[in-house]
Amino acid sequence: MLTETVMLEAVKDRDAEYDGVFFYGVKTTGIFCRPSCSSRQAKPANMTYFGSALAARHAGFRACRKCQPDSSIIVSDKIRMVRDICSLLETWLADGPEKKPSLKMLAAKVGYSEDHLSRTFKKLVGVSPLDYFDALRNRRLKENLKSGGTVADAAYGAGFGSSSRLYEAASVRLGMSPASYAKGGRGAEIAYSIVDCFLGRMLVAGTRQGVCAVYFGDDDDQLIDELAEEFPKAEIGLELGVLSHWAERITRYLEEKGQVTLDVPLDIYGTAFQRLVWNELLKIAPGETKTYHQVATEMGRAKSSRAVGRACATNPVSLIVPCHRVMGSDGKLHGYRWGLERKEALIEWELEEVKERAEKPAKSA
Repeated sequence: MLTETVMLEAVKDRDAEYDGVFFYGVKTTGIFCRPSCSSRQAKPANMTYFGSALAARHAGFRACRKCQPDSSIIVSDKIRMVRDICSLLETWLADGPEKKPSLKMLAAKVGYSEDHLSRTFKKLVGVSPLDYFDALRNRRLKENLKSGGTVADAAYGAGFGSSSRLYEAASVRLGMSPASYAKGGRGAEIAYSIVDCFLGRMLVAGTRQGVCAVYFGDDDDQLIDELAEEFPKAEIGLELGVLSHWAERITRYLEEKGQVTLDVPLDIYGTAFQRLVWNELLKIAPGETKTYHQVATEMGRAKSSRAVGRACATNPVSLIVPCHRVMGSDGKLHGYRWGLERKEALIEWELEEVKERAEKPAKSA
């Protein structure tokens, strides 16, 4: 199914391209609508989503009189293709395959070229067909683990074929081992180090695989509390393993104005959409800024500016993934988790660093 982030953005933008792809119900009124409905929009917390008008009616919702969601509508070829691909992927996963489907196979099934299929699917859903399949599989994995089954059973039930395949690059999916995730993070080891920098106090935390958090603040206890909230059942300790080296590297980066590289390993988890946004942020060079709309457009999701903003706000590794380089379309700074003053200070610091580098050749000449 479509992610709630994508569906919420479609509703906020009243995007008619999604009419027939899904419907949304408003819990407080008991009414369901098309994404393009012109009625006053409800709060996101009061919305629920359905794959069909029939499903909405079965859930006890009645059709909106304004947009008439249960009336017959013309479904575009693009929407029909996306529906078919989603159905194929869900069926593929339900059959418990030991390998992922290929783009070539999907294109042959729906009768379109691989390029057209990939571009159209990504435009409407927000991620590629294979990323969508990964999201389906990872979601099922989490559901299986939370239900109390063994890791081996959870892996097989989620289409990984075996637990050994699940453990390959597990940190990319979960940020910790599957067994630890099944216990709510219990047993996962996370170390932290807190140091001074020109932005105040900086907490750097990591697992054995890499850095999982970079926080800024003024109070050490508050930073530690935030880390504990993020990983409630992990074993959290001070400066274990090579973490102090990673913290030192990040501190040197700040002290020496970017003269050293931030090539530290990462161990972070995010949804497919969040990863797309974070990868796009890595393309923004120091001293440069982009708007949320520009980032969304370059991802091929021009109408997802709000979702991009949320992905920036949930970025767990500030500075390394440079969410501070994104601002509003009005040219103003918006929504930095660690405060707008720090965001402004980081941007000015990078501009000064870039300016100094540019002046060095002139001075030596």
